Amino acid sequence: MILIENKPVEADTISNQYPENSIERDIINKISLSNEKYKYDTLNQLKFELRLRKEIVNAAKALNKSSFSFEVFRKSKCNPAYWERTDEGGFILKDGVKPSDAINDIFIHGSKYASECATALVIVYYKALLNIFGEELFNEVFPKIQLMNWSYIDENLKEIGIIRKAAEPLSGDRRYFANPDVNPLTPEWQGENVIDLDNQLYYGHGIGIHNADTIIHALNKYRKKDADESAYLMDSVAYPNFKKLSDIYYSHNTSVVGHVRW
Repeated sequence: MILIENKPVEADTISNQYPENSIERDIINKISLSNEKYKYDTLNQLKFELRLRKEIVNAAKALNKSSFSFEVFRKSKCNPAYWERTDEGGFILKDGVKPSDAINDIFIHGSKYASECATALVIVYYKALLNIFGEELFNEVFPKIQLMNWSYIDENLKEIGIIRKAAEPLSGDRRYFANPDVNPLTPEWQGENVIDLDNQLYYGHGIGIHNADTIIHALNKYRKKDADESAYLMDSVAYPNFKKLSDIYYSHNTSVVGHVRW
């Protein structure tokens, strides 16, 4: 159920504003039919979430097409023109570099980068926000960026590190394939962080874009001898604080058409 200002909203009144078979329509249909209450203060909050979820999917697909490769943290690499590599294998934005330029460089010169799946997903979220915010606002909100995992994420994105139960997973959610019987010699395959795309597909760095069965099959190759438990897709999700990010966006773009209460 969709509630705007605590009032139920029919799905058609919103979904008709988006093309057929679009990510936005799919999300609207899912949350409108859900027993869960999806509450928004304004119509713009909902529209922002739809837009950001779509951009997360787009950024994941773009990173998959780049030459950004998979390596464990001890073997990670980055473009030294934009980032400094930490002893842990993460990347810290260099002084004097625009955050927007550094994020874009990963998609342009992906062959100069390598890291694990958690880092890749953090990059996806930053890129999605850059696509919406634009360079000026993005650089203002994220002046210092450290890429590695959820422990180093900016305060405005900390929620992507918080796993929670979901009534229905949605495109743009971070999800996790667990591999409980992983071979101790290959601990990097103990699981795979993924972005939930559309059409029952998932993006996982190092694995690519596949359906759940294919990712599970890939993880099962890295189980210990005599393993008896298959890898599986967990039913929990993580996602950014869409309302908070929406408020940041509309506070900066006060002239955006449609910024009205329902």
